[in-house]
Amino acid sequence: MCGLFVDADDSLWTCSTKSMRIDGVVTSIRLESFFWMTLGEIADRDDLSVSQLITKLYLEAMDAKHDLGNFTSFLRVCCCRYLSLVADGRLQRDDLTPLTGMESGPLLEMEKEDTLKRQNAISSRRASLS
Repeated sequence: MCGLFVDADDSLWTCSTKSMRIDGVVTSIRLESFFWMTLGEIADRDDLSVSQLITKLYLEAMDAKHDLGNFTSFLRVCCCRYLSLVADGRLQRDDLTPLTGMESGPLLEMEKEDTLKRQNAISSRRASLS
């Protein structure tokens, strides 16, 4: 198992910092290249630049009254959730259907169900090993 992770291309976890303007304020965001690539993929679906996507996420999260004390963690989780939805077959990775305007309620419910099923399966396996 470890080879799957340890032997991966080490450029995936190389960090880089990008400067951008969010809501009129210049800021820098430091992420691993894997997350920059994933953000690029998400942005491409909506015909946005990565900077435009990040600004949109920031403003929408602020409108939703989220605490964005660690905005880079929020971005990493967004990327992981996107890839998880793809892995669960809830989104098609090569589909360029925009995410903007997508009905999120049903998708979020399915995501909760998928997560609960996974957690229950893990608990069952661990219990059987005890």
